[in-house]
Amino acid sequence: MAQDSIFTVPVTPEEINETQIVEGQMARHLGIEMTAVGADFMTARMPVDHRTIQRIGILHGGASLALAETVGSIAASYCVDRDKQFIVGQEINANHLRAVPAGEGVAVHATATPLHLGRASQVWDIRIRDDQGRLVCVSRFTAAVLEKRG
Repeated sequence: MAQDSIFTVPVTPEEINETQIVEGQMARHLGIEMTAVGADFMTARMPVDHRTIQRIGILHGGASLALAETVGSIAASYCVDRDKQFIVGQEINANHLRAVPAGEGVAVHATATPLHLGRASQVWDIRIRDDQGRLVCVSRFTAAVLEKRG
């Protein structure tokens, strides 16, 4: 990362996909993968397929929230001293703005950017867009910053 990065250590999408999105956990089950890391954002992709749709064949709102919390949590965890601190989700909300029908190769893309990076909490804005760049969901995620105990 560049010196002006909000992240406390250098990080790449590949490193996150290998160490943070692991077998047996929700993000991997839903097909979420990190696709980009910038100086002040992270972006993840999730397919719109049999794992992430509701009964009428469109993206499930809960899957959107899982994507938002995944990218927000991972981003937040790289903004603290990972040897001394960790983050936990405290609150998430979302407005679903556009339906996304399932289809071969169809995906949504969530970008998390910080609104507040405080000592005890962080607030993240997560925008989910479809493959055409249209806004699908707007979410706000709050994380508590906690101290690791010896």
